[in-house]
Amino acid sequence: MIQVAIVSGKGGTGKTTLSAALNLLFEDNVIADCDVDAPNLHLIFQPIKQRSYDYYGGKKAVIDYSKCTSCGVCEKFCRFDAVRRDGDKIVIDPFACEGCGVCVLKCPFEAVKLVESKAGEYYESLASVAQRPMVHAKLKAGEETSGGLVAEVRKTALKFEESGKQLVIIDGAPGIGCPATSSIVGVSYVVIVTEPTVSGLHDLQRIVETVRHYRRNFGVVINKSTINPEKRDEILRYAEKEGIVILGEIPFDPTVNTATINGKSILEYPESPAARSIVRIYEKLKEILKI
Repeated sequence: MIQVAIVSGKGGTGKTTLSAALNLLFEDNVIADCDVDAPNLHLIFQPIKQRSYDYYGGKKAVIDYSKCTSCGVCEKFCRFDAVRRDGDKIVIDPFACEGCGVCVLKCPFEAVKLVESKAGEYYESLASVAQRPMVHAKLKAGEETSGGLVAEVRKTALKFEESGKQLVIIDGAPGIGCPATSSIVGVSYVVIVTEPTVSGLHDLQRIVETVRHYRRNFGVVINKSTINPEKRDEILRYAEKEGIVILGEIPFDPTVNTATINGKSILEYPESPAARSIVRIYEKLKEILKI
C-alpha cells in the first residue's frame, strides 16, 4: 500500500491545506489525519464516525486509600511533583504523573499501583465530503503520548488495503518530534511543506535531516512562495546544493484564507492561483509515485 505523508518542520506552513487538496485530487485513497495534537482535516471532510477505539498511551499511579497511611514517602520520591498532600490526604495529579512507578516501589504499604490510562480515541469514519474512508483521532488534553496514537491511526488506515485501497494520504504532525517521526517511518514518500521565512528555512533543514535519517524519499513544496523572494531563492539554492526535489511552489493567495474560514478545500476555488499550483504539484507527485 502506497503511503504519502505531508509534513512540515513547524506548524502554520500550510501543510493541512495541501493535505486536504491532495486527498481530494487522488482517487480511491484513505485519508489519515495524523496531526493528533491539533487535528483539523475533519473541518473540511466532515467525517461520519463508524467505529471508535480507545487509546491507552501509558499508565498512571493510583492510590488505594484502604491501605494508604498518608506517610508521605511517595511524595518525597516523586521527581515530577505529581504527588502532594491535600490536608491529611495524599493525592496524585494525573496530569503530572509520568507513570514511572517510583511511588509504587517506595510505598511501604503497597498502597500505590499503576493502571492503564485512557489518553484519547481514534476513529474509522466515512468522509462525507469525499466519500472515502478517513481515520482520525483525538488526544486528551495534557497527554503526551501522541506518537503512539499516530501509529494507531496509521495501522488502522492500512487495514483498508483488505478492501482494495492502495493509497493512504497522511496529514502528518508538524515539527520533528515523536508524532512527526511516527508519521514518517515506513512511508513510501514524504512531501515537506515550507515557507520562505528565516524560521521556515531553518525548520526545513531540520525536517530534511529527520527524513533522511529514516531514509525516506521526499520532495519539497514552497508555500506562499511570493511573500519573500529573497528567502524563496535561498531555499531553492539550498535544495539545489542538497540535491532535493522541488515539487512546486504555491504563491501567496488570499483565497486560501477564504476557503479556510468557510471550512472548504482550496480546490473549491479552482481558478485561484493556489488551487492551480496544487494541481500541478499533484500531477508531479503522480509521476514520481507512478500512479
